[in-house]
Amino acid sequence: MDDPQARNRAVEALAALAHETRLAVFRLLVQAGPDGLVAGAIAARCGVPPSTMSHHLATLERAGLVQSARESRLIRYRADYSAMRRLLAFLIADCCAGAPEMCGDLLEGLACHE
Repeated sequence: MDDPQARNRAVEALAALAHETRLAVFRLLVQAGPDGLVAGAIAARCGVPPSTMSHHLATLERAGLVQSARESRLIRYRADYSAMRRLLAFLIADCCAGAPEMCGDLLEGLACHE
């Protein structure tokens, strides 16, 4: 079923991720887990000036891929795992033209590793 709202969210998320730095930031936040990282640490790890990183983080937040929370003078960013799951579900919703055996191993590589 075609859901225009889901399609628009997917387009916004994919547009935000279609930049090398933002993709790296999102992957870093996914790896960081639910604790996330403060903006300065993200900028340092990515080798990007803080002012430039603020722009990238704002783009990811507007796209619904990350959430922020102020902690005194710092801002902590976390990946929005629900949004990530919605995007992945949207992308594979019509997978394999109704033949699930064609995509049987698609999700095996996505299991979290401890």
